Amino acid sequence: MRKILTGLAAAMASAAAVAAMVLAAPAQAAAAAADAACRAGTLYLTFDTGSMSQAELIARTLRKHHIRATFFLANEPTVNHDSSLDPSWAPYWKSLAADGHVFGTHTFDHVYFRSVRDGKVIMRPQFGADGGKDVAMTPEAFCTELRRSAQALHAMTGQRMAPIWRAPGGRTSPQTLQWAEQCGFRHVAWASAGFLGDELSSEKFPNDKLLARALRDLRDGDITMAHLGIWSRKDPWAPAVLEPLIAGLEQKGFCFATLREHPAYKAWFEAQQKKEGAR
Repeated sequence: MRKILTGLAAAMASAAAVAAMVLAAPAQAAAAAADAACRAGTLYLTFDTGSMSQAELIARTLRKHHIRATFFLANEPTVNHDSSLDPSWAPYWKSLAADGHVFGTHTFDHVYFRSVRDGKVIMRPQFGADGGKDVAMTPEAFCTELRRSAQALHAMTGQRMAPIWRAPGGRTSPQTLQWAEQCGFRHVAWASAGFLGDELSSEKFPNDKLLARALRDLRDGDITMAHLGIWSRKDPWAPAVLEPLIAGLEQKGFCFATLREHPAYKAWFEAQQKKEGAR
């Protein structure tokens, strides 16, 4: 009887080992496939709000390719005759949050840096009550401007904004960078090759040329920048470029991730998360 039980135990152990190997095989195959897919490296797609004319198309395209991106939010006028952080856009932002995208602030009124004067920064909001006027901001006022977008996002989705921001036009100064970090936001620019050109003249920079340039020049670690719609471009960028751009980059062996995983920002995200947890 003891020999029979010993034999059964050995058979069961052998079967368990085989089963473990069978179960592990798909995971190993998936890991190998992921490594092969990322042979060219990782890119970080980012989108600023803009007119929102291409917002749904961009969301669908990212969803189709199972890509998570990073969105920088300002309260800008949209093609729906409202603003991008109005409650009317809550379903859209909720859907992106559910898809696992990351959100940063683009300032609330799309505020451009102008100069530093007497310890204050001179900013020019593009929209809002002071749109088109120069406004002198203290550190507190500047932080409030950054946080307004975060508050709007949280009210619509229940999701906290990531500790990152992007200055409109990419215009920063040592003062604004320092003030932003003091209130928990690190600035994110874009790579030279990552400027996808959707805000350029479509006559001088047609979509086929922008597509070819991006496919040729993007490299591992690059952060890209486009908008959810641009008023001035006659031949919209996203419908013609985004799908073939993603497909072409995937064929070249690129993967995509949010800025939460970017080597330059990962430690910052973790540090800010610890601060939040300690409060």
